[in-house]
Amino acid sequence: MSKTDTDTSRDREELGAAGSQLSTAPQEEQTILPGLGVLGWARWFWRQLTSMRVALLLLLLLSLGAIPGSLIPQTGADANKVDDFRAAHRTLAPVYDKLGLFHVYSSVWFSAIYILLFVSLIGCIVPRTWQFAGQLRGRPPGAPRRLNRLPAHTTWRTTEDPERVREAALALLRKRRFRAHVVGDAVAAEKGYLRELGNLIFHIALIVLLVAFASGQLYKSDGTKLMVEGDGFSNALPMYDDFKSGSLFQPDDLVPFSFTLKDFKGTYELTGPNRGTARTFQAKIAYNKGAYGKQTTTTIKVNEPLKIDDSKVYLVSHGYAPVITVRDGKGKVVYRDAVPLLPLDGNVTSQGVVKVMDGYRDADGKKEQLGIKAFFLPTYGGAGMEIASAFPALLNPVLNLEPYHGDLGVDSGLPQSVYQLDKSHMKDYKDAKGAQLRDNLKPGETMKLPNGAGSITFEKDVKEWAGFEIVQEPGGGWALAGALAAIFGLAASLFIQRRRVWVRAVRGADGVTVVEMAGLGRSESAKVPEELGDLAGILYDQAPGAPGPDDSTATPDPQAVPAEGAEK
Repeated sequence: MSKTDTDTSRDREELGAAGSQLSTAPQEEQTILPGLGVLGWARWFWRQLTSMRVALLLLLLLSLGAIPGSLIPQTGADANKVDDFRAAHRTLAPVYDKLGLFHVYSSVWFSAIYILLFVSLIGCIVPRTWQFAGQLRGRPPGAPRRLNRLPAHTTWRTTEDPERVREAALALLRKRRFRAHVVGDAVAAEKGYLRELGNLIFHIALIVLLVAFASGQLYKSDGTKLMVEGDGFSNALPMYDDFKSGSLFQPDDLVPFSFTLKDFKGTYELTGPNRGTARTFQAKIAYNKGAYGKQTTTTIKVNEPLKIDDSKVYLVSHGYAPVITVRDGKGKVVYRDAVPLLPLDGNVTSQGVVKVMDGYRDADGKKEQLGIKAFFLPTYGGAGMEIASAFPALLNPVLNLEPYHGDLGVDSGLPQSVYQLDKSHMKDYKDAKGAQLRDNLKPGETMKLPNGAGSITFEKDVKEWAGFEIVQEPGGGWALAGALAAIFGLAASLFIQRRRVWVRAVRGADGVTVVEMAGLGRSESAKVPEELGDLAGILYDQAPGAPGPDDSTATPDPQAVPAEGAEK
C-alpha cells in the first residue's frame, strides 16, 4: 500500500463520525454482481433503479420522449390533423402507428418511462427522508482527535480558562444560528440543514408534478362552444360543439354549472397606424353554479377566464351572426334565426351557410330544401371592395346571399358541416338575365326568389357570437404548487451550504489554554474558511492570545486559515 493510501485511511479513522457525509445522499458503493437467484437480481435491480444517476437518466428520457408529442399531430389534440398526416405520408404513418407516436403520452413506452421515474424517485426519497429526520433529532458529532487535519483550521494560546472559552464559543455559535453543544473538551456545531431540506423538497415536488401531470392527462376534459348573444349553455356533453377528454374521464366528472351569454362587446382602434386593431373583447354572462345555485353576473375577457371549481371558461373567438328570415311561396315564415358566420380575416369578413331543412314549399306547393351561402362584410367599402370588409366593426354591414334549392343531403345519414354546403343535389336560382341569383343586402332589405318561390330578408338586428373553451384540469393547482416548491427547494439546495465547526479548548502542559478551531463543509466552498476566520476573530477578542514559545501562534490570522482542499 502506498503512503498516500495509508494517510487517507488514517484520516478517515481519525475523523470518524465528524467526517461523515453532510447530506442524505446514499454513498456510492462498488457494484458487486449478485449471485445467482431471483432475490439477488431483484435486490441489484432495485439498487440501480433507486440510484440518482438512473433517476436523472429517466428524467432525460422523459424529456426526449415528449419531443415527438410536440412535433407530431396527436389524436387526443386534433384527430383531423392526424388523418391529414396519414394521407400525406403513406409510408411513414404506419411506422408512427406501431411506435405509438400519434398518441405519445398514452403510449406503452412513454408510460413505462413515466412509471419507472416515479418509482425511482420514491425509492430514493423515502430512505433519505428518514435519514434526514434522524439527523434533525440527533446532535452534531463530536470533534475528531486531530483538528489540524481538517481542510480549514486555526489555533492559538490564551490565558482564559478552557471552560470559559467553550462557553464563549457555544454562545457565539448559537448566536450565528448553529446547532451547538459541548462534547467532552470541545464544542460541536452544525449549520445549513435547509440545504438537505431543500433537496428533499425539490425531489418530492418532482413527484407531485408527475402525479399532477398524470391526473391532469387522465381526468382532463377540453371542449368548445359557440354561442350567439342570448344563448345558454349547461356543462353537459351534449351541449359541446367539440369535446376531448382523458382516458379515465367520466361524464359525471364535469363540474355542474350553466351560463347565458348576455352581451358581447368588441372595440377597435378607429384612427392612426393601428386602425382596426382590437382594443377589448369581453363577454358579459350570467352563470349558475350547481343545479340550484344563485345567478351571478360577470364578464369574461381574453386571458381572464371564469373559474368554477376545477373548470375554467376561456373566451377564445368571436364573430357576427346576422338574423335571417326565410319565407316560402305563400309568405309563411319557415326559418328565422341568427346565423353565426366564421371570420376569414382580421376585419372579420365572414362566411357561412343557411340551411332550411323542413317546412319550405315553393310556389307550386312542392316540398324542397334551401341552402343559402352567406358572405358578410361588417364594413362594406363600396364598389370594387366587395370581397373583403374594410373594418372589423359594424359600420356599414352588407350581407351577400347566394340561394340554392333541392336536397341538402342531411337525410343520408352522413355527417356534414353546418358551415359548408353540399351542392351535388342542389340547383341554383336564376335572375332575370339568366345568371345565378346573387345579391347584396343591407339590414332590413329582402331578396325575392324567382317565380314566387319566396323571399330572404336580412333583418336589422345583427347579433354577435362568442366562442368559449371550457377546460377542466383536476391537477392544475397541485402542478403549480409542485413547480413553486421545486424552485424554492432547488434554490435552497444550491445556495445554502451545510457545514460543521468544532472549537476545542484544553489546558496545555505549561498551564496555558490551547484553542483549536476547525471547519468542514460538504462541498469545495470558500465560505467555510472565510466563516471560520470570522468566528475565530470574534472568539479571539473574548479569549485573547498569550505569548508562547513561538509567538507566531499567539494570534490567529483569518487570512492564514487554509482553503478547503489545501495541503496541510
